[in-house]
Amino acid sequence: QVHLVESGGGSVPPGGSLRLSCTASGKFDSSWCMGWFRQSPGKEREGVASHKAHGKTDYKDSVKGRFAISRDNGRNTVSLQMNRLKSEDAGVYYCAAGVRTCGVSDYWGQGTQVTVSS
Repeated sequence: QVHLVESGGGSVPPGGSLRLSCTASGKFDSSWCMGWFRQSPGKEREGVASHKAHGKTDYKDSVKGRFAISRDNGRNTVSLQMNRLKSEDAGVYYCAAGVRTCGVSDYWGQGTQVTVSS
């Protein structure tokens, strides 16, 4: 069993910052891809950022330059620093892990709410 636990969500005004963290435990393997997805009301879940085990990162176009994903393989953690938040960034953010590829997530966290509102 693999467990992913997120933390760090909250409510900020537009332009604010939040940092999300996710810790993996159980039979997690540090060679797997880790990433962040989000889901807003009425919308499908979408990928926000991903981080392969050995450094390659990828971002949704709309967050490039504002969000930064980082990873600590020794601690099995992945973080998402979100700056200059916009109202359209709001939603439930999920940590995910992909065994073979960043394109397919095999394990999910429970999600953490991000609210961006004045």
